[in-house]
Amino acid sequence: MNAPLSHYFIYTGHNSYLTGNQLSSDCSDVPIIQALHRGVRVIELDIWPNSAKDDVEVLHGGTLTTPVALIKCLKSIKEHAFTVSEYPVVITLEDHLTTALQAKTAEMITQTFGDMLFSSDSCLKEFPSPESLKRRVLISTKPPKEYLQAKEVNETGATKGMDQTDIEVWGREVSDIKARYNDKDDSDEGEADDSDEEDPTTQQNTAPEYKRLIAIHAGKGKGGLSDWLRVDPDKVRRLSLSEQELGKAVVTHGKEIIRFTQRNILRIYPKGIRFDSSNYNPFNAWTHGAQMVAFNMQGYGRSLWLMHGMFRGNGGCGYVKKPDILLKAGPNNEVFDPEANLPVKTTLKVTVFMGEGWYYDFEHTHFDAYSPPDFYARIGIAGVDADIVMKKTKTLEDNWIPTWDEQFEFPLTVPELALLRVEVHEYDMSEKDDFAGQTCLPVSELRQGIRAVPLHNRKGEKYNSVKLLLRFEFI
Repeated sequence: MNAPLSHYFIYTGHNSYLTGNQLSSDCSDVPIIQALHRGVRVIELDIWPNSAKDDVEVLHGGTLTTPVALIKCLKSIKEHAFTVSEYPVVITLEDHLTTALQAKTAEMITQTFGDMLFSSDSCLKEFPSPESLKRRVLISTKPPKEYLQAKEVNETGATKGMDQTDIEVWGREVSDIKARYNDKDDSDEGEADDSDEEDPTTQQNTAPEYKRLIAIHAGKGKGGLSDWLRVDPDKVRRLSLSEQELGKAVVTHGKEIIRFTQRNILRIYPKGIRFDSSNYNPFNAWTHGAQMVAFNMQGYGRSLWLMHGMFRGNGGCGYVKKPDILLKAGPNNEVFDPEANLPVKTTLKVTVFMGEGWYYDFEHTHFDAYSPPDFYARIGIAGVDADIVMKKTKTLEDNWIPTWDEQFEFPLTVPELALLRVEVHEYDMSEKDDFAGQTCLPVSELRQGIRAVPLHNRKGEKYNSVKLLLRFEFI
């Protein structure tokens, strides 16, 4: 844990204050607390003036989400930040505040966290290590020049309040719902027009006490992608890209992304049309070195199961060291290529002996009203494209304690980035098969031998009794 922060995958939340969907759910500190208790280390807050413009609220701007007071979120973060992990918590702020409210926010943050707060008077030359930042809180954001530009227009005669000019400025968040349905917004959140080279007038107008709080500076360069990914030997920073931007960038700038993430932090966030708080496959980001793969923790599905699986690693502390292939250049200064045709490094052999516990954790009519369930297991690998595979046991009819006793082999080219996927389903002849449990485990942490592996529900919560008996071997 003594390497710079940029050398770790970091458990990262997106819109951490939302209780449900992105458009109309309540904003609350409850999902923030739940995320921290799961080990999440990066909490995102969107901060806006309240209706009276005299205080700061957290909400998803331009939507029908109901706000929660910023101070309530900050106090909950302080109380629960280190319940399950002593390693640092980063608060990423998406800032839509006036200079006066920035100053008020700085005061709230300073008074709430006190000595827990890590700040720097200037951009860091290198990120500190998680070990050196134990029980510390870091703020990451950018100077909000978009707000100041809108303010200047209003002061030259435009109507006050949220007029058309404001909508143009804030429209990247969610004001144009139709654009989101049409999936036209590739850069709809966070840092759509950030500039790493800050405008001098912005620096003057930004509350100085607020600017001093920013430990991890965020922003994009003035030019295109090549400039955004420029590695500065004298300072480190954070860059944010949407999942669509990443998808396009890895095609044209894959090597530059990996070089960038060896020193700097890359944050990836979900596309704006994910109204239902769904998520995306994190592996495109992870295999290119992105540290902060921001997920909607209140959603669930296979993508989130992979996220849970990755951060079961390293004791569940919220930081997982990136493999050396993503941190070091080769003898000819080449970097890792996730698309390369690589030799097999090891083969994981998994024997699926049996499963039990459903009889105790489920109603006896849950799967079938008239007979015991018909279970089968799916076993596979998530990782680089060459390693991805999913296999299936036979279906055992009418048995609460299925005994499959089947073996599967998985040749792995990049075991350092592989997750073992396990799912159990109940076969249904007339309808969709019923879900009966899942887990994901980092292959790098598997140990040889027979293991009782607990399964989790769709939301990632561990069942009381359901588990599989598996044997792991590396050959």
